[in-house]
Amino acid sequence: MSHSIVVLGAGAWGSALAIVLARNGHQVSLWSINPQHVQQMLATRQNSQFLPDSHFPKNLSPVTDFIPALIQAQAILFAVPSHAFRETLLKITPHCSENQGICWATKGLEYDTGSLLHDVAREVLGESHPLAVLSGPSFAAEVLAGLPTAVTIAASSTEYAESWVRLFHNQVFRPYLSTDLIGVQLGGAVKNVMAIAAGITDGLKLGANTRAALITRGLAEMVRLGVALGGQTETLMGLAGLGDLVLTCTDNQSRNRRFGQALASGQSQSQAQQQLGLIEGVYAAREVQRLAQRLHIDMPIVTQVCRVLQQECTPQEAVQLLLARELKREYQ
Repeated sequence: MSHSIVVLGAGAWGSALAIVLARNGHQVSLWSINPQHVQQMLATRQNSQFLPDSHFPKNLSPVTDFIPALIQAQAILFAVPSHAFRETLLKITPHCSENQGICWATKGLEYDTGSLLHDVAREVLGESHPLAVLSGPSFAAEVLAGLPTAVTIAASSTEYAESWVRLFHNQVFRPYLSTDLIGVQLGGAVKNVMAIAAGITDGLKLGANTRAALITRGLAEMVRLGVALGGQTETLMGLAGLGDLVLTCTDNQSRNRRFGQALASGQSQSQAQQQLGLIEGVYAAREVQRLAQRLHIDMPIVTQVCRVLQQECTPQEAVQLLLARELKREYQ
């Protein structure tokens, strides 16, 4: 059955997901905040700015005004950066029908508050709207190319999660169902910080042993914080946690990883961001550290990434500080 769907956010990830939905036969409106970007997509029928070779199906329509599409929409998907999540929610709220649900594929925490995005959505929309989040190991270019991809969709109810699973599922895109909103969101935020750390260690040419150790200890930090917030260990050991962590720490399609490599090579943060674009891990690092401090959770890798970002130490010094920590049992 075909559905009318609005995708808010026309970056690489939003465009890739919009194309998946359109390929599945749904009528998709893809909104960008930039009218010139929309005009370019309408003229070329692709998003050459963020996702080269992304030829749009006929049933995918770029739009500058999301209101007409929103009024008719049966499903709303957010793919905006985390720092724009609240602002975009506030824009759509007057036009949402009562009890209309939303799903987001945004990874990260709200900047300056450290809030998980479902808390932001509840604050803005109220309690009556069902909520869902899509996350997992998924690079936009590979999704566009039709390479097999598995993700997790968690929702405030099993029924609502199932509705999004049905919208997305096809022969090469396989969503798994969850009701652990906290675990799925937390994994998507922390993995970006760990990817910066992995990029630093690889940029310093510290080898495969170091990378494996960092991923493993990074997972331990992720699980500690996630469980303290009410997430489930099983979620963080799954696609939205370990899966996404491995992906972003080991492949150079990850901007967070490349950003860490750039810092290790001596580039400044501004130089690296100018070259690479938005780095979600930079936003997430401070908020994850604040959460950890508030809950008294030990996250030494996150701490050292923050110290590098705040220019309190060099990447080399951060690695040495991690290695010089007090000896301890592994499962602590």
